[in-house]
Amino acid sequence: MAPLLVGLRAGGVGREADLDFYMESVRDLWCADRPLADASERVHVLEQFPELQPSDEGISDVAGTYTFFAALVLRYALLADASGSADDAVSCGHAALTAMGMLDQNVKGTAFRNEEERLQILSVSGDVAGLWEASVEAGRERFRAVVTRTARDSG
Repeated sequence: MAPLLVGLRAGGVGREADLDFYMESVRDLWCADRPLADASERVHVLEQFPELQPSDEGISDVAGTYTFFAALVLRYALLADASGSADDAVSCGHAALTAMGMLDQNVKGTAFRNEEERLQILSVSGDVAGLWEASVEAGRERFRAVVTRTARDSG
């Protein structure tokens, strides 16, 4: 999900610190053998992101939808890290699956949800060889699909 938030919000005025914070948090969460001492504080910082702020207009654009889900996934991942709660971990996975299901509905001929489910199963299987590389590639494909969809809708 990281390429969606970072890629779609890169170059936004005043967002550099947000994007750095997001990527630092994602990087630190990959070190699953050591919980983050400041995970709760990171949740608070993330909750200040524009993507997670209530709005009278709601979210109606493609980029806004997927950056919302990217922020939400990180929020649940940080909560799971802070609490050790299986419910937070399940919510994290569910948010990613929901976003990818929506992407499949909006970009014909894709199977992003199935790939996300495969990556989630792999991540809890105990055999995580190649998980980083597969996740990076999945992120690139997701970003390309959203950018293509955004260009199509605006053109």
